[in-house]
Amino acid sequence: MKYALAAMAAVAVFSAAAAAAVRTEIVQYNQGGTRLQGYVAYDDAVEGKRPGIVVVPEWWGLNDYAKRRARMLAQLGYVAFAADMFGEGKTTNDPNEAAQWSGALKKDRPLLRQRVRAALDALKARPQVDPGKTSAIGYCFGGTSVIELARSGADVKGVVSFHGGLDAPDPSAGKNIRCRVLVCHGANDSFESPRDMEAFQKEMRDNHVDWQMNIYGNAVHSFTNPDADKHGIPGIAYNREADQRSWQEMQLFFHDLFGMSGQIGNR
Repeated sequence: MKYALAAMAAVAVFSAAAAAAVRTEIVQYNQGGTRLQGYVAYDDAVEGKRPGIVVVPEWWGLNDYAKRRARMLAQLGYVAFAADMFGEGKTTNDPNEAAQWSGALKKDRPLLRQRVRAALDALKARPQVDPGKTSAIGYCFGGTSVIELARSGADVKGVVSFHGGLDAPDPSAGKNIRCRVLVCHGANDSFESPRDMEAFQKEMRDNHVDWQMNIYGNAVHSFTNPDADKHGIPGIAYNREADQRSWQEMQLFFHDLFGMSGQIGNR
């Protein structure tokens, strides 16, 4: 009898999983006359409004990696909106082009903030999203972007930076931060100077931000991306342990913010 009950339970679990489906959509939106093309992922088996997460990609643009992270968030029960930071959904595999695109925005922090805010506004407008429960995560250039979103005083509950740039051209902007901040950083990341690290921490302390920084041993820049090594850029490499640990920390962070506890594997 117990085997029959176990089999019935297994069928029920399988049926529930089969009924759930992560849906994805391409979304057209605008910022200051620039046409943007975002990517939305959500589980259509979840009823009612739920928290929404903006995903800001690395300097390569809105590529498959950023979209995969959006789908992973959807599997956790969130609505994820992967942002287009460069317009028309364009991407590149050329580091020089990526540096040019991202560098132009990093030199214009007000525009960078507006670009992320446009994605946040588009996310909040989604019918599945509770606009009072939003957050943002970002990778590398995207990590810089979500910290700037926080510095803009945006109405989000929290931001998570994975191996993001921590420099602050205007440290006084920290006074505008109204959300919690989680920074996941590689201990051997040569792209961030000790001076920038110290300045960031001072900015957080001086402005009494609710913040935390996790440092992962043996991890360098871009440690969450399994394709990081293929570009052959010194100081950039994947680290599976740091990737998994930082994703788990993000989930705990969101659980504290939103009370959601869904768990999935890292990849």
